[in-house]
Amino acid sequence: MSTWRLQRLPAASPLVSLSARLISVVLALVTAGIILAATGKNPLDLGAQVISSTFGSSFGMADLALLFTPLLYTGLAVAVGLRIGVWNIGAEGQFNLGAFAAAGVALFLPGPPALILPLMAVMGMAAGALWILIPTLARAYADVSELITTLLMNFVAALLVTYVATGPWLDPSGMALATTARLPVEVPAVWDIVHWGLPVGLILAVLLAVAFGFTRWGYEVRIGGSNPGNARYAGMPVRRHLITVMLVSGAIAGLGGMMEVAGTVHRLQGGISNNFGYIGIMVAVLARAAPLGVIFTALLMAVILNGGIILQPQGLTTQTVLAVTGLILFYAAIGDEFARYRLIRNAKPAGTR
Repeated sequence: MSTWRLQRLPAASPLVSLSARLISVVLALVTAGIILAATGKNPLDLGAQVISSTFGSSFGMADLALLFTPLLYTGLAVAVGLRIGVWNIGAEGQFNLGAFAAAGVALFLPGPPALILPLMAVMGMAAGALWILIPTLARAYADVSELITTLLMNFVAALLVTYVATGPWLDPSGMALATTARLPVEVPAVWDIVHWGLPVGLILAVLLAVAFGFTRWGYEVRIGGSNPGNARYAGMPVRRHLITVMLVSGAIAGLGGMMEVAGTVHRLQGGISNNFGYIGIMVAVLARAAPLGVIFTALLMAVILNGGIILQPQGLTTQTVLAVTGLILFYAAIGDEFARYRLIRNAKPAGTR
């Protein structure tokens, strides 16, 4: 009589991994629905309201796009780091610094938009890269965990932005509280209130996918992330790639901050990052660090965040939305582990029927 056993494989196939991701999202939403039902709310009615308000009008679609855009940048920033085995927990701070640098250019450097906007983008990316520079060098030359250093710098960045927005850069007209004056230049719109930050982010995701999938640099980054020892033995410059990837990661988050302040908010203010950097971690993890996958997971998170905004009159808070995203990540971690197991039939001993 044949027997069966579970065997853990080194890695799951892409199809199985994708299926595990989809199942994790469904289970998280079902769990959230059960909890809402236990509190006396009808989860089906709430879900229908979210879908109708989000996808049933151009206003809802535009709001969704404005949430999708920053999550796309922060998700890509974290995903790039994961390609070489680095956890950039500091996308929140780099996003803030990008917004800060871009706002400084717009507020204090006069000039035509055709000149100022590219300069804002460059300065935003430079600020994001600068903010991750110390964690980068600490990881590359002293093997200091970037988890702690990038996380701690988030708080410094948030306090810096709040300080300048409510102090030295406070709107001198007094018409806005705790923010700077409206920026004199802005990222042009492509549709309704949706600005060029969205198509630029989509193009960036495609370029990163090509770079990681079809270039020698991308191949060496992947090998350096999966097996640094073998990569060094093969003569690959792992440290140089580590530094480059981390700086690129910070620059992408900084560019996201520039697009947010110049395209969506139009003023520098405390809390401009709105936890986009932290949610970007979940976006990248759910996408398995695939740049094209980030597009879909960022959209999913944007729908959930937008649903939380829509349902606030129903008594749901932002903490509820964060709990749902946490459930998705929790189920995804469980699904990743189960996806590695296969049911294997034991071979019959020789001479048996």
